[in-house]
Amino acid sequence: MKDFALLLESLVLTPARNAKIAHMVQYFKDAPDPDRGYALAVLTGAMSFKNVKSSFLKNVVLEKVDPVLFELSYDYVGDLAETIALIWPDKEEGELPSLSELVLELRDLPQKQLPALVATYLSRATASQRWAIIKLATGNLRVGVSERLAKTALAEFGKKPLDDIEHIWHGLQSPYLDLFAWLEGKGPIPEIHRHKVFHPMMLSNPVDEAKDFAGMNPADYQAEWKWDGIRVQLVLGEGETRIFSRTGEDITHSFPDLADTLKGTGVLDGELLVGADFKPMSFNSLQQRLNRRTVTAKMMGEFPSFVHSYDILFDGDEDVRGLPLSERRKRLEAWVMRYGNTRLDVSGIIPYQSWEELAKIRIQGAEEEGHEGIMLKRKDSAYVAGRPKGPWYKWKRDPRLIDAVLMYAQRGHGKRSSFYSDYTFGLWKGNEIVPIGKAYSGFTDQELVQLDKWVRNNTINRFGPVREVKKELVFEVAFDSAQQSARHKSGVALRFPRINRIRWDKPANEADVLENLNQFFN
Repeated sequence: MKDFALLLESLVLTPARNAKIAHMVQYFKDAPDPDRGYALAVLTGAMSFKNVKSSFLKNVVLEKVDPVLFELSYDYVGDLAETIALIWPDKEEGELPSLSELVLELRDLPQKQLPALVATYLSRATASQRWAIIKLATGNLRVGVSERLAKTALAEFGKKPLDDIEHIWHGLQSPYLDLFAWLEGKGPIPEIHRHKVFHPMMLSNPVDEAKDFAGMNPADYQAEWKWDGIRVQLVLGEGETRIFSRTGEDITHSFPDLADTLKGTGVLDGELLVGADFKPMSFNSLQQRLNRRTVTAKMMGEFPSFVHSYDILFDGDEDVRGLPLSERRKRLEAWVMRYGNTRLDVSGIIPYQSWEELAKIRIQGAEEEGHEGIMLKRKDSAYVAGRPKGPWYKWKRDPRLIDAVLMYAQRGHGKRSSFYSDYTFGLWKGNEIVPIGKAYSGFTDQELVQLDKWVRNNTINRFGPVREVKKELVFEVAFDSAQQSARHKSGVALRFPRINRIRWDKPANEADVLENLNQFFN
C-alpha cells in the first residue's frame, strides 16, 4: 500500500504526460502480482467498493473530529480525501496491508467491521498514505490519468502495440494476471471471445470550418446526421445480445426490449434512441431509461428503444475493421437486410456536393428536426480505436445562448479544490429566479480567479461546500438543446450547458425569463 500511495502522490505532482507514463511503468516493474493488477484497476476506474462511500467516510471521521471543525475544514480544503488525511487525529504503531490485502478487505468484509478497519489503517498511515487509502476506497482519484494513458503505460512496460491492448482490454478482469504474464513474455496474449466483450470505439474530432474544410475534398467524405441519443455497441452472437455504452459499460439490463428482439451474429456501432417507428423522441425521454437496474413494462411501452446503426466491426465472425468505410457500409446494409431486426435500421447518408450546401442542410436539420449536427467520415477510413485526427469529424450545430443569473457556487475538485468553480444559474419566473442548470467550464483561469473572488465577497448563505450568492451576476450560457423536465423545479433541462461569457456589464433584471427557453425546446 505504501508503494501505491507513493505512485498516486507522484502522479498528482507530475503534470507532464510522459513523466506520468514513466511513473506507472516503473510501478508495474517493481510491484508484485496481484498488487499491480489491482492498482491498474483503480487507475482505470474498474474498481469500486459498494460499502465505502463518501457518507461512510464522513461518519468514520466524525467519530474522531468535531463536526463543526470538520465542515469548516472541508469547506476550506474542498476535497474530502485531503480533508480527512489532514484532520485525522489518531496515530498508532503498526503496518499497513499490501494493496491487494486492502482491496480484498474492503470488498469482502461485512459492513459492520469496516469502520473499525478503516479507522485503524488511517491511524497507522501518514497523511499522504491516508489520502491514497481514501482515494482508493472511493474511486475518486483525479490524478490526471485516463484509461487510455494507463493502457499507454502498459504498452510501454510490455513493449507491445497499444492497439493489441485495446483489442483485448474489455475482456480482461482484475487483477489482470494473464495480461501481465503476456506483457512480460511469460504467457500468450489473453484469449478474448469476440462475441461477449466490448471492442474499443472509433471517435471523432470537432471540425474547424475555417481550417479543416480548406484541405478537405467533399467527395472524400460521407455525411450522416448526428443523432441526439447515446452511442452504443451491439455485440451479438451465440443466442445473446449485449449492449455497451461508448465507455464499455454493459447497459443491456436497461434496454431488455431491444436486446430481446435482436438476432444475428456480429458487432455493430450505432446510436440508441427511444421512440416508435424509428422516429426519435427527445433526449430527456431517453433519460427515463438510462441508469436503471430494472425497467417496467409501462416504461418500455412509453419509451421503446431502437438503434440507428452506422458501422459494422464484425460481420459474423469476420473482423472487418480494417476495411474502408465504403466497404463496411455495404456490409452493414447487407447485414441489416439479412436479419430483418424490427428495432434496428441503418442511419441514412446525406447527399451533398459542397461544404456550402452541407452547411445549409446542417442548419435546416437542427432547426426543423432537432439534429445535433452532422458527422463527416472519410470513405476510405478503417475503423481504428481511439480518436485519430482526420478520418472522422463531428460538425455540431451552433450553440444556443441565454442570459442567466448566478445563484449558487460550489468548490471544484482536484486543481480547482481551492476555487468556487461549479456554478448553478437560473432565469426569471415572475418575481423569482428558478435554477435551470449547472456549469463548470467555458471560462479562463484568470476569469476563474475573478469569479472565485466575486463569490467570496457576495455570499449570503453557506451550505457546507456550497455558497448562495447575491442574485446580481449574469452569465451568457451556451447549451446544445433544452427539454421539458418534471425532475427540475423550473421544468427545464439543458444539454451540455457551459459559460460562454461573463456579463459583468449586464444587470440581473435584464437576464432572460423562463419563457424564452420555449423557442429552444426539441
